Amino acid sequence: MIHLFFCPQMTETALRIHTAHPKDITLGRIDWSYFQDGFPNLRIENAPNLRNRDVAFLGTLTTPGEMFAQLAVLFELPRYAVRSFKLILPYFPTGTMERVEEEGQIATAATLARLLSDIPLSMSGPAQIVIYDIHALQERFYFSDSVIPRLETAVHLLKEEIQSLPDVSIAFPDEGAWKRFGRLFSEFPQIVCLKARQGDRRGVLIKEGDPRDRHVLIVDDLIMSGGTLIECKNVLLEKGATCVSAFATHGVFPDRAWMRLENEGFQTIWITDSCPAQAEAVYSRSPFQVISLARDIARILLEPLSPPSD
Repeated sequence: MIHLFFCPQMTETALRIHTAHPKDITLGRIDWSYFQDGFPNLRIENAPNLRNRDVAFLGTLTTPGEMFAQLAVLFELPRYAVRSFKLILPYFPTGTMERVEEEGQIATAATLARLLSDIPLSMSGPAQIVIYDIHALQERFYFSDSVIPRLETAVHLLKEEIQSLPDVSIAFPDEGAWKRFGRLFSEFPQIVCLKARQGDRRGVLIKEGDPRDRHVLIVDDLIMSGGTLIECKNVLLEKGATCVSAFATHGVFPDRAWMRLENEGFQTIWITDSCPAQAEAVYSRSPFQVISLARDIARILLEPLSPPSD
């Protein structure tokens, strides 16, 4: 039996996981109260009963204000002598700030990795930290040896959505996206775009591939403002694509940026529910379709602690 705890923002996903596996996954309860000064007043219900149990926490750190309370819970749960501990953190929010290009800059991806690396050991060893489609694979090395970063992908969930679509080609908005995802779409024709200077301005160009007469699906790890996505779509249509869709594991959409994409002519924009508030905001809006991670998270939770013996 897995004891799954979760932050308030992940309630719907946790309920989906439990509903699909009621005999294998039970939902833990946390009182997420706050003092008048705004700091959390937290309590893990039935904490002593977690001894020698397999425990997991489903969290989201999509805004800085959510971090302190959830970190407090993460540092406390393993201390109850739990058998194993998994942190499911679908979106690693500081992942786009992973490099220092001049003195004074701070790679906050490394900062968050250091914080999460302080999760205490469980009775069976280090905690697993499960992250979907992290922005840069090398960020795994920001974590210390006291935790095990586990990098997963949502691409196989997207493939289930598009398996019946004809004439699909996969486009990448830049070489970074191609390096992250290209090998995962080896069965599809591929198009690689890049940003280059055109006269006095920078724009998107097609470096490789031909979009003519194809339903082109742009794939990336996240969508922020959507500006590059729109530029890429426009170029693909100009070069003969019949229609353009998009997929990003993480629909971050700061300042309701999803509104910018509503009337841009995309066939479909798929995102997952890794950023729950944003996924809820676009859930019933065209052209968005939300793919739930619940089934895949349940698969990870239910994996045996150690491989079966022969």
